[in-house]
Amino acid sequence: MPAAGRAGSLTFKSLISRIVFLHIVAVAMVAIFLPLVLFWLLNSEIDQLHRDAMRAQAEVLAERIVAQPDGTLTFNLPDSLKGLYSDAYGRYQFDIRDADGRLLFSSHRRSAATAPSRFSDTVSGASVTRDVAGKTVRIQVAEDLAHRDVIIDDIVSNFFRRVGWITVPILLVLLAIDIIIFRRAIAPLWKASQEASNIGPARTDIRLPTEQIPREIVPLVTAVNQALDRLEAGFRVQRQFTADAAHQLRTPLAILRTRIETLGDGAERQALHADIEAMSRIVAQLLEIAELDTLVLDPREAADLRAVCAEVVGSIAPFAIAQRKDIALKGTDAPVLIHGNSEMLQRAVFNLAENAIKFTAEGTTVEVEVGEDGSVRVRDSGPGIAEAERELIFQRFWRADRRRSDGAGLGLSIVRAVADDHVATVAVQNLPGGGAEFTLRFRLADKVTMGEELARQ
Repeated sequence: MPAAGRAGSLTFKSLISRIVFLHIVAVAMVAIFLPLVLFWLLNSEIDQLHRDAMRAQAEVLAERIVAQPDGTLTFNLPDSLKGLYSDAYGRYQFDIRDADGRLLFSSHRRSAATAPSRFSDTVSGASVTRDVAGKTVRIQVAEDLAHRDVIIDDIVSNFFRRVGWITVPILLVLLAIDIIIFRRAIAPLWKASQEASNIGPARTDIRLPTEQIPREIVPLVTAVNQALDRLEAGFRVQRQFTADAAHQLRTPLAILRTRIETLGDGAERQALHADIEAMSRIVAQLLEIAELDTLVLDPREAADLRAVCAEVVGSIAPFAIAQRKDIALKGTDAPVLIHGNSEMLQRAVFNLAENAIKFTAEGTTVEVEVGEDGSVRVRDSGPGIAEAERELIFQRFWRADRRRSDGAGLGLSIVRAVADDHVATVAVQNLPGGGAEFTLRFRLADKVTMGEELARQ
């Protein structure tokens, strides 16, 4: 597709941009044609006023025609009007003719026999016909357009400069008002889009609101909600299957563990016991994943991150010591209240600590550091994480070494799921002296939530 075509298609992806663009085109057309129409109307009104004024003058002149006893007609123009129709003034003219077109009286001196009608082709004048003593006379009055009234001249000639420009700011104000109206009209759509952004694997229960949605958009919103219903049903079946499978595996594993305990001591018994423990760990992690998929956090819920980490370090310390390794809690000693569920936070920190103990070298210490900014850093002295694997390690069932049987690649995926549910971030980097550092960053609880949490404690 040519660049111009792509630019054109991108210009109108926004509904409000499309409406505003079309409205600007309409406003531009109106801004051009409206002054022209007003100018034409003004000229028409001026012409009509001019004709009415001329007709009124003709009627005044008709009243000055008088029939004498001998049947002749006389015309007595008063002194107040003589100057108006004088040659010196040269603005107004009149002719009075009989029914045959002969000139009886005129504002200009001329021969009645040879004078043609001065106003036969004049469109700036008017005429009236009167019956005087049984004789029909026609009075014609006209104005020389070269000497038109100065005020009318100014109005017509300066219309665009003095009046016509007013239409432009008026139309711009109307455009601004229309944009505000458009934005208010589509505000329900923005609200629906914000609501849709909260929909995810853990919040499949959210539906787009249909209140105040424009009638034309309601079918689309309804179709989306119906699609979400079907997706939620599919997610529910998948989660239920995972939870049921994990629960069903727990019982056979417990029975198998009991039977292995009855075997005599030996390498085979220890190997079977290790396999059972690994399988039990996988089943427990599957149950954790199923619970996380259905977790809905209370926005008002808060947890003490320092206390969570202290409990995790205390519970996992025997596991570290058994492998000739150590674990230490560092950082602030004060409570660090964050938005979150303490049980889920424990699972995330526990998985990070367990993963660090697994890969750190013997005789080294895993550090769990709690920051006042709501962060948790877990450091080890292991081989570190390759740059290409830093995103892959958080995927379910991903393992760098497929031949290893001491895990299923679920621990770090649980950490990522807990972080996503808490609108937190998880990152990993290699340390300069060797090893890796995993960092979880949570949102600090506000003062109101902190007060409520401290009151419960």
